[in-house]
Amino acid sequence: MQQIDHIGIAVKSLLTAVPLFEKLLNSPCYKTEVISSENVTTAFLKTGETKIELLESNNEDSVIARYIAKRGEGVHHIAFEVANIEAEMERLVQQGFTLLNDKAKPGADNKLVCFLHPKDTHGILIELCQSAFLPPKE
Repeated sequence: MQQIDHIGIAVKSLLTAVPLFEKLLNSPCYKTEVISSENVTTAFLKTGETKIELLESNNEDSVIARYIAKRGEGVHHIAFEVANIEAEMERLVQQGFTLLNDKAKPGADNKLVCFLHPKDTHGILIELCQSAFLPPKE
């Protein structure tokens, strides 16, 4: 793992959360994106080299809607940038971690993503992400 790529925060409404985080971070939202496969809309902000991803559910059945119903708004996941997502997935499986998806899939911000089960990481949902434009590094 190379560095933290972003911190994902589940919110009920981007309409109210984006202005709050823009004021908090003194930084504008630079990108919003609908991720249809996950039934969410994301908004990205940046402070220094750190990105914050706000996640709003697009329907009551999405993972984010269920998360908010169970735990309320707040930190949903921490995403780590990796050079080669397939190799990192294989390494982590060999180390005993459970992947929530067998193959890397398209995610927000033009990334390939994979999630680790929080039962293996002290309750923290971990996302692996690799830029979809760059070829995997050996």
